[in-house]
Amino acid sequence: MANYLVTGGAGFIGSNLTNFLAKENHVVAVDDLSMGKMENLDSSANIEFIKGSITDVSLMRNLLKEKEFDYIFHLAAIASVADSVENPIRTHQVNFDAVFHLLELTKKHQKMLKRFVFSSSAAVYGDEKTLPKQEESVIRPLTPYAIDKFAAEKFVLMYNNLYEVPTSVVRFFNVYGPKQNSSSPYSGVISIMMECFDKLKGNLDAEFTLFGDGQQSRDFVFVEDVIQALLLVAGNSATLGDVYNLGIGQATTLLELIRIIENHLGIKLPIIYKEARFGDIKESFADISKLQAIGYKPKNTVSEGMKKYIEYLQKEYE
Repeated sequence: MANYLVTGGAGFIGSNLTNFLAKENHVVAVDDLSMGKMENLDSSANIEFIKGSITDVSLMRNLLKEKEFDYIFHLAAIASVADSVENPIRTHQVNFDAVFHLLELTKKHQKMLKRFVFSSSAAVYGDEKTLPKQEESVIRPLTPYAIDKFAAEKFVLMYNNLYEVPTSVVRFFNVYGPKQNSSSPYSGVISIMMECFDKLKGNLDAEFTLFGDGQQSRDFVFVEDVIQALLLVAGNSATLGDVYNLGIGQATTLLELIRIIENHLGIKLPIIYKEARFGDIKESFADISKLQAIGYKPKNTVSEGMKKYIEYLQKEYE
């Protein structure tokens, strides 16, 4: 059994990763439960949960001094772009300072570590117009969230190059799937849509607010494919000190996404159109050729992934 540390381990992506790893490995999941939920985690003797913040340097120091990890997946973050605009100092503490401290603690105390994988975001590309987004595309971060993610990326890679801490970076595009918190103000557009559809199924009034014409596109990637990619990056020596886009390499407009969900559920979604928001990016999808070169093959189209997500939600609501 390998030993894993997953920060943000009770959150959306973190809990999916923790539960998958715990089938055959020991996993320490650290989460302050500001966004994550204990019920996201399976009941397993292989999962050790620690409630705490990654900004607690003393907590993280003690943890890394006491335990030897084979792999560290750093997923904990303030994930809301809007919240980073409202609270840039707090966002910087979580999304940059805590990463820097964790890297330094890893350098000092984790001598047997095979890989430290940092989760970044496609937000670092900002309003760069070139499509698809390549890892070497121009970086134009527009928000405190995006700036902190890119700055943290550079430190993560620098610790590989200067201090021989084995690190890699993945840039998530639009991840969706089970355990996503639809009631959270930080939710992605899919979970917000699904909450509207759930109300409609219960014969309650619900409307989805669409900013712009609905032709804005994103690269939606199912969380199962995210886990596949994370494990590939962590386990391949060729990925050391490098950064990888993580999507499916396909653009889907919001109107196309709505039609896919409507077809699966047999429900029409009432839409309120409002003016496009300033700063919203019109089009974005990933060039995933680097990830494909190490064996990544997305197993779910948006329609297939949405079908699985809907089936999961229907079981949850039963």
